[in-house]
Amino acid sequence: MKELLVQHIDVFLVIVYLLSIFTFGLLFRKLVESTEDYFLAGRALSWWVIGMSIIGTNIGAYDYIGAAGGAYRFGIAQANYEWLGAIPAMIVSALIIVPYYWKNKVYTVPEFLGKRYKESVRVIEAVIYGVFLVMLLGIFFWASGIMLHTYLGWSIGMSIVVTAVVVGVYTISGGLAAVAITDVVQLGIMFVGGFAVAAVGFIKAGGIAPFFAALRATHPQHLKIFLPLDNPAYPWLGMILGLGLVLSPAWWCANQSIIQRALGARSEWDAKAGMMFAAFPKTLIPILVVLPGFFALKFAPPGAITNPDQALPWVVKNFLPPGLGGLVFVAFIAALHSSVDSTLNSAATLWTRDIYQKYIKKDASDKHYLVFGRILTFAFIVFGVAFAPFTEKFPGIYVAMQTLLSFFQGPTLATLLLGVLWWRSTGWGGLWGLVLGVISAVILSLFRVNFLYVAWWSFVISLGVNVFVSLLTPPEPPEKLRGLVYRYLEKDSEFKAAVERRING
Repeated sequence: MKELLVQHIDVFLVIVYLLSIFTFGLLFRKLVESTEDYFLAGRALSWWVIGMSIIGTNIGAYDYIGAAGGAYRFGIAQANYEWLGAIPAMIVSALIIVPYYWKNKVYTVPEFLGKRYKESVRVIEAVIYGVFLVMLLGIFFWASGIMLHTYLGWSIGMSIVVTAVVVGVYTISGGLAAVAITDVVQLGIMFVGGFAVAAVGFIKAGGIAPFFAALRATHPQHLKIFLPLDNPAYPWLGMILGLGLVLSPAWWCANQSIIQRALGARSEWDAKAGMMFAAFPKTLIPILVVLPGFFALKFAPPGAITNPDQALPWVVKNFLPPGLGGLVFVAFIAALHSSVDSTLNSAATLWTRDIYQKYIKKDASDKHYLVFGRILTFAFIVFGVAFAPFTEKFPGIYVAMQTLLSFFQGPTLATLLLGVLWWRSTGWGGLWGLVLGVISAVILSLFRVNFLYVAWWSFVISLGVNVFVSLLTPPEPPEKLRGLVYRYLEKDSEFKAAVERRING
């Protein structure tokens, strides 16, 4: 009887959350009158909303579920995804990359690359990133299904559908404004839940020192920050090269879901400050995402966890008292939803702006594109639900996402960095660097090269091809590069002088 009451309390809290966030998101429908409102929140987001929404987007399904599962399987090396690359990459993004996006008033990262290089670069990048985001939805839906199934006993299929309906309705209705504000609310719930799990776990273990002492005795490998070169998932050299120098900077500088918040800023200062502000709560994330995996490793009986991605929901279900367990579970569901809604909105923005509006229906009204964006959002929900079961074929949610990223993050970062920092990079250099970089990533993956090395070598190849082809082709005229390249951010008089020097040879 007591167990039934506990379950009812937790289910009640989950239902209250789902209905509340559903209604909250719907309130923003009346604020959406144009595509700028829908995709960029009317360019009215303040720095603190941007920062909290960025972290709400970033700390999602792949962190709470996937990172806890990674910690359960591999140990503290999982935390390198936060420690090794995130903070430096966020600072670089805020101070160097974000201002270029915001000043050019673009809607998407591919749109910026198209202006810097040529339209073919924009199309290729948009298609690649658009397909990735839609596939990523499936990963997030699967994570939500595992969470609800493990904790509440709902079938995975039913859990995925419930998530799709709740998140889909408020994302379709309110656009980026609804997504950003619900992210802020969800972030607060996430931190409360994460710290509650950490506190209860250490109390149960008798303290922080005794817990790690016991873990060191039974699983010493799990406390190594860097794993051996022969580790199948996280070899130390791959972590430094692939993660620290490529995947992490690419995530924070070129990920549409992250950058879209800055693009919706009300000023350049808000765009930069939002990214910088996001770096502060980011420093706490390892505590929230790694510890549950360690708790599951220590306390779960043999056979209780058959899939590493079940580590977090097992801890929540078995550690916490009635009521608090439901509240913390709601926190992690909020994390999942913040990833889904952001990905949905970003995918719709890419496909509407960079493909449909640019090449299929060029002269339609703004209202037409708004309706089309909402229809696309619904279509992506359906596809994400259908793709979700394929996530099970990977050795974990985190590995699934990083494997998909490794196919194009290296070439994207190389193209972006050269485009912004090197004036001599040409449209043809950007095109061939991007294309051959992606092809090399696919080939390396077919030979089962670790995804971290795939990211690194595709970055190097793309960089080399871009430089080589650019030096063989005529330089771009300075007037095209104005505001897009570091060299041509001078004052008007200096810019005019540069143009004259170009004309006069």
